[in-house]
Amino acid sequence: MRMYLSSWRTGQHPERMLRLLVSPTGARTAVIANAVDALPVTERRAAVEHEIQALTALGLRPVEVDLRTYFDQDPSGVAAALRGFRLLWVRGGNVFVLRHALAKSGADRAITELLQQDAVVYAGYSAGACVLAPDLHGLERCDNPQAVHSAYGAQARFDGLALLDYVVVPHIDSPGHPETEILGTVADHYRSQGIAHRTLRDGEAIVIDAPTDH
Repeated sequence: MRMYLSSWRTGQHPERMLRLLVSPTGARTAVIANAVDALPVTERRAAVEHEIQALTALGLRPVEVDLRTYFDQDPSGVAAALRGFRLLWVRGGNVFVLRHALAKSGADRAITELLQQDAVVYAGYSAGACVLAPDLHGLERCDNPQAVHSAYGAQARFDGLALLDYVVVPHIDSPGHPETEILGTVADHYRSQGIAHRTLRDGEAIVIDAPTDH
């Protein structure tokens, strides 16, 4: 299982992400930006374009895969689409909105299977890392679960993908980031409750390159 989990954007050492690809030049990259589906259309489009530009600058070939296209469809469709990429780049935003999109499209199961098969690298930041936790309770202190209703007219779910056995808490001790203070209280809450978590400052990233049983 190969992962690059950043606090903010590609972090200070994107070359560590590229090393996970072995031959990164021109690698097809799926940009999953559904964490910002609650934004107005023009703002969402600008957010996606920013990701595409940044990844292109690294020598990758990014295109957006909008999970909304696969809502309530046969899950084999999204699985086939994602299998065509070497890197999945999951943008930050609202973790509950992202979780709903992953479930509604069947991408949560597809991503899990692709990682178990070591068929892709999973990378992303903020909500894109947080959603991998076993459970999302506590993150509502930062991300509003009601955004799921705004985006999709649905209720938020609090189960994570459980691809990690801890919660990633980004933007810790990161002056200038608007969520650094509130996420500090989230980390304090996890610490007081004995909930496994790892904190990241902006610029930092967790790199996972572990053998997977096929």
